[in-house]
Amino acid sequence: MNTNKTLKKTVNIAIPFILGGGILWWMYRGTDFKAMEDTLLHQMDWGWMLFSLVFGVTAQLFRGIRWKQTLEPLGEHPRMMDCIHAVFISYASSLIIPRSGEISRCGILAKYDGVSFMKSLGTVVTERVIDSLLILFVTIVVILSQVAVFHSFFDSTGTNLADILRGFTTTGYLVTALCLVITIAFLWYAMKRFTFMTKLKEMMNNVKEGVLSLRNVQNKGLFAFYTIAIWGSYFLHYWITFRCFDFTESLGFTAAIVSFIVGSISVIVPTPNGAGPWHFAVKTILILYGLADTDAITFVLIVHTVQTALVPLLGIFSMVTLGMRSALSTQSTHY
Repeated sequence: MNTNKTLKKTVNIAIPFILGGGILWWMYRGTDFKAMEDTLLHQMDWGWMLFSLVFGVTAQLFRGIRWKQTLEPLGEHPRMMDCIHAVFISYASSLIIPRSGEISRCGILAKYDGVSFMKSLGTVVTERVIDSLLILFVTIVVILSQVAVFHSFFDSTGTNLADILRGFTTTGYLVTALCLVITIAFLWYAMKRFTFMTKLKEMMNNVKEGVLSLRNVQNKGLFAFYTIAIWGSYFLHYWITFRCFDFTESLGFTAAIVSFIVGSISVIVPTPNGAGPWHFAVKTILILYGLADTDAITFVLIVHTVQTALVPLLGIFSMVTLGMRSALSTQSTHY
């Protein structure tokens, strides 16, 4: 029995890495990495790249601050920095085991601040509901706004959807199909133990409870500000990198927001930090907006790699900080 459980856990951890790695191999087989290395070392503007990382930090800072706000109505009052450290560590842990961040951040507050694990887990569910609703709203707005943009684009250039689809490679179609199959299989696996109506009712109840729990938040305007600040930071974290390369510098806000939204949705496919699906989704959108295929795959690989490197650094910083504080606290009790 223990062997089966261990095997199952190993498979669950391995599949996201295999999936993400497989998509990346598929995308980058035959790529001239020497040319990409030259772009990274000699042609990229590192000043803009480093500046973008600032907003990668602020996104997580605001998430930690907002989390503390959602815990207070439940009678839990953790240190603000502990909430932030927990968020830093949660993102880092998700690189090792995808989707494990929610559990680890709640465990950290339970350990260092005595916060109820189940209460904090409930607030994380609420956060996910709010973030999903915001992304859904922005997605709808972007789609509606792009109807006129695409219509004008097609009229002025004389192109049509068939031309664009013909430019979509066989590999592109296969990767898209693979992502869809994996997503459908994942959803089927999650739902197979329940009847459809029972699962749907349970899901809707969770959403309702998560949204209604916000009634007890003391300052709803501040909560809304933090939510917008989180996603505004994520967007700037991404958009600023357009300034790093000559070939993306001329791309406008529209290309940035559309590729950002599509990239945010693509991380539903469970891979470490969206590796693979994110690359493919963002590359596809950038090509739609006129970027050459070689430039698009160079952009997504460099940007994702550099910005992902920030995640474990923040996680290590927080683990060391919390560890040192715990050690100092232990020493002080001996005097």
